[in-house]
Amino acid sequence: MSSQVKGTQVFNDAKRAGTVFSDEAMQTVQKIIKRYPEGKHKSALLPVLHVAQAEFGGWLSPETMDYVASILKIQPIEVYEVASFYSMYNLKPVGKCLLEVCRTSSCWVRGAEDIVNYLEKKLGVKEGETTPDGMFTIKTVECLGSCGTAPMLQCGASFHENLTFEKVDTIIEQYRSQGKQRSYTDLDYKNTL
Repeated sequence: MSSQVKGTQVFNDAKRAGTVFSDEAMQTVQKIIKRYPEGKHKSALLPVLHVAQAEFGGWLSPETMDYVASILKIQPIEVYEVASFYSMYNLKPVGKCLLEVCRTSSCWVRGAEDIVNYLEKKLGVKEGETTPDGMFTIKTVECLGSCGTAPMLQCGASFHENLTFEKVDTIIEQYRSQGKQRSYTDLDYKNTL
């Protein structure tokens, strides 16, 4: 295996040995794998990566990606290719709440840039950065499929639509008061505020 993935991410053998799913996460992974025929376990890669990202702090380290490859009995490079292609996978640490603001046509026309600027000013970080307390990361992404309710942002499994500065304030305070990591695998989400 290469000593580096995505530039500066150095692989750590000791850390890889300690990268193991909890019993609950492993049960979920096994249920996902069973959806696919024997020999086609690579088809489980996307949902298993979501579980891994939720389990290991909101991002996919090289050690985590190697671990997923070993479970699915595929080559690590097959995991790296997928994880680095899709914006829903994070290859560096992010805050507990990754605020993904849609920036494509409908959202842009309806004020997404103003929402991003407002978030940057309110949280004191730029797009791509994480707040010093590790709570929030701002990320701009391509279409999230909510064009009729633009502008919008996604945090974990929750969509927040028809955004205004007041709604952004409410969202930030709600997530800050909960203080927990949000992921695409959240089962307790509410789609909108």
